[in-house]
Amino acid sequence: MTSLSADLHKYGYAPKGASVVLYRGQERHLAQYFVTSAWPGYPVVNPTVLGSRAAGPLAAAWAITRALGTAGLARLVARTRRATRALVEAGEQIEGLGVVGRPDGPLVALATDDAVPADRRVDPFLLVDAVRRHGFLLQAQPALTQDDGTRLPRTAHLTVTPVTERVADELVEALRAGADEVRGLPLAAPDPALAQRVLAEGLPDDLAVVMATLEALPPEVKHPVLAQVLQAAIDPSRA
Repeated sequence: MTSLSADLHKYGYAPKGASVVLYRGQERHLAQYFVTSAWPGYPVVNPTVLGSRAAGPLAAAWAITRALGTAGLARLVARTRRATRALVEAGEQIEGLGVVGRPDGPLVALATDDAVPADRRVDPFLLVDAVRRHGFLLQAQPALTQDDGTRLPRTAHLTVTPVTERVADELVEALRAGADEVRGLPLAAPDPALAQRVLAEGLPDDLAVVMATLEALPPEVKHPVLAQVLQAAIDPSRA
């Protein structure tokens, strides 16, 4: 370990724009700086790629960490941990689903349980759409084959925060109800004609087929299409 970065807008509860980088040794820290005097102006010494930074997010991050203190952050961590445990326990008990790995942190990924018969399995992409109809937004994560050949399954992804504890019971019920609604349905499959339809009509409410299509497309096709979809969404001529 030679360096460690932390974005304070995540579990530091600060606004975006303030991060911390810690280095093992001053020589590594020194390599961060950009220095030049090869222009007619003043010598430039910048500690960040962006050069000058607004002080607002830094001041807000300082104020929040001071206000919360160690005890306040510990209370938030405890709430997050309790919510995570409740979701992990629920995910392990829902037929057709399974929790990926053994989460120690506040991230829970639910995948299809391939050990049960096909007519009892739950497709995570279909689950995300079903749970949304019950009032909660999960994130669909496509399957991925890593460089070493390891195949990561498609999942429904939950990021847990202290707020989650307040609605944990409702979220668990939504997960159970959503799973019951889609259990045994065929896996969401890619649609070759989807890209052009999305560009012309926008994204549909249910995204299972969209995520399945993105999962199947190679990066050299997928990335330009994603850029075109975003461009179309903000094109003023389509308003």
